[in-house]
Amino acid sequence: MTFILGIDPGSRITGYGIIRDTGRGCEYVASGCIRTGSGELPERLNAVFAGVSEIIQTYQPTTMGIEQVFMARNADSALKLGQARGAAIVAGMQASLSVSEYSATQVKSAVAGSGRAAKEQVQLMVMHLLKLTKKPQIDASDALAIAICHMHHQQTLSVHGLSAAKLRAGRLSV
Repeated sequence: MTFILGIDPGSRITGYGIIRDTGRGCEYVASGCIRTGSGELPERLNAVFAGVSEIIQTYQPTTMGIEQVFMARNADSALKLGQARGAAIVAGMQASLSVSEYSATQVKSAVAGSGRAAKEQVQLMVMHLLKLTKKPQIDASDALAIAICHMHHQQTLSVHGLSAAKLRAGRLSV
């Protein structure tokens, strides 16, 4: 059984979700939010790094999925989001996790069947897929959706005898 960490990065709130790939589906393990407070950006980035590192130490995932940056309302927001992503990615890499990135459209398609699904639809599908009785916070729900997307992606690669590392390196042998 593999533990998968999903990260929905943010400079103020970073959602995280841990699922277990049972080989027959997935099971909920944990989820929540890293709240960085209202300090200066370097302090908040450190909180993201420390929070993700602590989650990794606690749950011992072997792989991590994270959402890619999208162009938000303004460039400043996108830059801060990118820096929070970087802090989370470095935490994963420092723990020797394989890290894969997914667009919001990929995540929504994997979980809700449509790349244009609303956050609430994704949240309801996450609840259904993981058999949750309570709605997780929206950032935690998004992180769980990223973990589910990552699990599906890894299963697809495995069926075809591929690995994410081979895909990134452009060394495909089918």
